[in-house]
Amino acid sequence: MDFRQLRTFSCVAELGSLSKASDTLRVAQPALSRQIKLLEHELRAELFTRNGRGMVLTEAGHLLLARTSGIVRQLDQIRDDIQSAKGPPSGQVVLGLVPTVSCVLSARFARRCVEKYPGISLRIVESYSGHIVEWLHRGEMDLAILYGRSADLHLNVQSLGRDNIVAVGPRGCGLARKKNVDIGWLLRQRLVLPSHSHGLRALIEHAAAQRKIKLNVQLEADSFRVLTSLVEEGLGFALLPPSSVHGEVADGRLETAMVSKPMTRELIFASPIDRPASTASLAVTALLREEVAACRKEGVWDIKLS
Repeated sequence: MDFRQLRTFSCVAELGSLSKASDTLRVAQPALSRQIKLLEHELRAELFTRNGRGMVLTEAGHLLLARTSGIVRQLDQIRDDIQSAKGPPSGQVVLGLVPTVSCVLSARFARRCVEKYPGISLRIVESYSGHIVEWLHRGEMDLAILYGRSADLHLNVQSLGRDNIVAVGPRGCGLARKKNVDIGWLLRQRLVLPSHSHGLRALIEHAAAQRKIKLNVQLEADSFRVLTSLVEEGLGFALLPPSSVHGEVADGRLETAMVSKPMTRELIFASPIDRPASTASLAVTALLREEVAACRKEGVWDIKLS
């Protein structure tokens, strides 16, 4: 196996198409197809199933991708670092954000990154903490902001503070007038929550179990945007960080109130522990810290320092 073959394989696997990979790598399709065939010949296994919809990984392909995607990224970063030594940072940086953080940070941070580092290609991936941790471990992601107990993740971590969880309801529900609601009352209302695999759901279930309350959950949504839209429609209450619904509250579409017994989640900055950060990644990390501090100062993001 050589690097060109692995890079071609990784690109085709990600895009699911030889034509798209050809555009991305700026290499003719026949040349890419030949590299894939050489790799399959060397490994004595088919890596893709070809069909009318594109290229689909076989079981062997999935195994190869899991073992090599991090290696390919590291080699790309070595090249970028050497080129950056003579000038401003360049190369790709993959940043992971949980949905409630992404809605606050993504657009403003992307704009700032483009303005300050035009040579850096920033890829923002929005997902839940469990997926982000897996991608960090596999070397497919450079840095992330997520929720979790920092001691359990086996990553380079720094606590950013604790994010409050508040009651969220539709316009006219009365939360805005109350300002503060009893947690026992809230847990007995009809709720719209993420599924059981989500860390926020576990936090709410634990609070209910402590009070021997059976939750009334008729609707679940693992998409943050779907969840808030269900609340807007009056289909239930939710519990979310206030920063994540700041715009909706300002527009009068949602109402929030603090809960009687504060509920918080630890917010952490994480990066892989087993490989050095690239020059571009270090630059983005520093800029991201500045942006988080700016959000705090502006009152956009009310994170309580640990």
